[in-house]
Formats: sequence, structure tokens, C-alpha cells
Amino acid sequence: MKKPYFAATAILASLLSVTLISRCKVEVNKNDYLQKVLNKLEQIKSASYSSTCIASAPGDTLEFRTLYRQTEEYNNPSDTSAGSSFTVTQQKGNSKVSWFYDGTAFTYLLWDEKKIEIDSFSTNKLPVRPIAAPFFNFTKSIIKYALETKDSISVELKDLGDSVKFSLIIPRKVVEFQGKPVVWDDPSLTAKEKFSKYDIWINKSDNLPYRYKRHMPHQTTWEVCKNAEFDKIKIEDFKVLKYFPPDFDILVRGKQKTALIDLTGKVAPDWILKDYDNHTFALKDFKSKVLIIQFTGIGCGPCHASIPFLKQLVTDYKDKDFELVSIETWSDNLTAIKRYCINNDLKYKFLLSTTGVTKSYQAQLVPTFYILDNHRVIKKVIKGYGKGTTDKEIKDAINELI
Repeated sequence: MKKPYFAATAILASLLSVTLISRCKVEVNKNDYLQKVLNKLEQIKSASYSSTCIASAPGDTLEFRTLYRQTEEYNNPSDTSAGSSFTVTQQKGNSKVSWFYDGTAFTYLLWDEKKIEIDSFSTNKLPVRPIAAPFFNFTKSIIKYALETKDSISVELKDLGDSVKFSLIIPRKVVEFQGKPVVWDDPSLTAKEKFSKYDIWINKSDNLPYRYKRHMPHQTTWEVCKNAEFDKIKIEDFKVLKYFPPDFDILVRGKQKTALIDLTGKVAPDWILKDYDNHTFALKDFKSKVLIIQFTGIGCGPCHASIPFLKQLVTDYKDKDFELVSIETWSDNLTAIKRYCINNDLKYKFLLSTTGVTKSYQAQLVPTFYILDNHRVIKKVIKGYGKGTTDKEIKDAINELI
């Protein structure tokens, strides 16, 4: 009567042993496995696929932005920046290309405005081209880096049954992948605050990635790739002119279309805005002697880095006729904004901007700080945030007015 039990136990033990061996095999041969995946990725000449791209605030999993894309990407060895050319259709159910990169310039098609903006990077002061690499190019660059870098990194492979999760942790560095690794020296972060983590999910059936997650100090993003088809389109058929509607105006991106007005010394533009709980606030509701308006964005690194200083500022000046209000320009997801405020324990007003208000303040970049006196005249405009230097600049401006 006990034989079936022992037989079943033996079979179960055998299966468990095979499972453990299978799972350990990936762990023991990390580099071999990653090299196999890299080889597979390097064989791809072109790919077309749909994907969902999501972004969330630091320490949160709730998305503040979700985008749906259809992408065609081509391996392009002649491009020394990304090593890829690609087109992206941004909206679900829309066949109109939103932007494309041909290895020379990044082109944006603004369908509502009937305009084409071409960025040839001539006005770009960054050390690299700011290119958001397409899915397979992006994941290939990360795996290649993990295999070849001399940096101090941590690599982990986890067997998930039908897939493998590859994790790469880069301590004390913010490393982005724009066709190749780029180290961003963010002055708003201390060495301890800097890190990069990438997770890539790889199908065992074809040894190709289908999902990644990018963790940064300022935001988390992830992309899920679906319905991928490989090598059915050719880069020879990637003709730039076919994407140019004949009746569109062609502009150079990065050139100032209209001269900015110096708002210093002018009365701040009036506004009536709402917070995440649908409460309405107007500029005239703030009665303090000094008011700082910060235009900000969830997912903006320097904006997030400024929060500890702003919270301390509110505490230090709580009895000195001072107020602070932040105005969100990047997201309109009320739930995500509320969680962002709660998670960061914000004690000051956090309102949602409108296109008109952002435009009236010429807040093209975030963070931008406007320091207003008791007559609501803008006494100083500070763009960007650098820990220490911006802190002093803001405090000095407040002290002059109090």
C-alpha cells in the first residue's frame, strides 16, 4: 500500500531536482546566457511592434503617464549615436507617424499644428544626442554594457519559469542608455543618491526581451513590447521624405520662435488653478509678503531633488510672512499627483497648471522659481536647481524682501 506513495515521492523529488538544476543553470552561467541573448539581439536587422510605455514617480508604482506606441526600428551601424533608426506612432489606433530618427536628425510631426520640427542637434549643448532609443536597441545596449563594462555593477538572473528576469544595478552613477551608455552628472544629487537599476524580462522560447523596467532617482519607467515581427522591413525602404506631409511648415527645433519677455519687475500673471482634490486656488488668495511659485514636473530629477530644500524652507520661514506653491506641468493624473504629494509629505500647495498659465509664465523648463513681493511683482526668476547654490540664491532673494 505504501509503494504508490514512495513512487510519487520519488517522482516529485526527481522533478524538483530537475527544476532546481534548471534554475541554477541560468545563475551559474550568467555571462554565457547573457551573451546568447546579446547574440540574438545583434542578429535583428529590423523590428516592428506595439508597446505600452509607463512612467511613475520615485517610490511609487502608480503611473502618472501612459503612452501607446507603434514602432518600426532598424539596425543602423552608420549612426554612431544610437546605432539605430526608427519611427514612432504615438497614439493608439492612429497610423500617423509622431516622430522619427534617421541617424542624422530627430523629426517631430505636429499634426494638429500642421508643422514639422527638425532637430539636427546643432542647438543641443549636451555632450550626447538626447535620443530615446527604441526597445530592442535599448535592451541590447544594457546587456552589452553588463557584459563589457569595467564599472562596479551587480548582475542577477532569476528564473521565472517561461522567462528569465535580468537585473542590473549600477551604484553611485546615473547611467542612461541612448544607443550606448551615457553617465549623467546630476549636480542635484549626492554620490549616495545616485544609482541606476534596469530589469529586463527575457522569453525563454526565443531568448529575446519583451519587457524592461528602468529605475532612476527621479522616476521609474517601463515598456512592454508586444506583437513583434522581425526582419520584415528593410532600412533601404526607410525614406525620410515619405513622412513629410506636403502642406506642413518646416521649422528648426530648438530655435526660439518668439523672443521671451523678461518677467522680472512685472506683475505676475494672474491664475485660478485646482489641486488634486479639486479645490480651487487663485493667486490673489495668497496674502503673504513673499510668495514663491515653483513650476515643476513629476518625473523631473532636479524638481524631485529640490523637495527637501523646499520643505525645509517652509519650516524655516513659517513665522516670516512667506508662502510657497508648486504648479505641476507634466502630469494631469490626479491620483498619481496626490500620491506624490503624500509620499513626499508636502506641506505646501501643489496645484495643476493649464497650458495658458504655463505659457503666460514662459515656464518652458522645470523647475523654474518665481519670487514675488507683496504686490505680486516678480523680483527674481531662477531656472533649474542645483543643491546648495540654488538654495542660497532663493534664500538671499527671500531675505531681501522680508
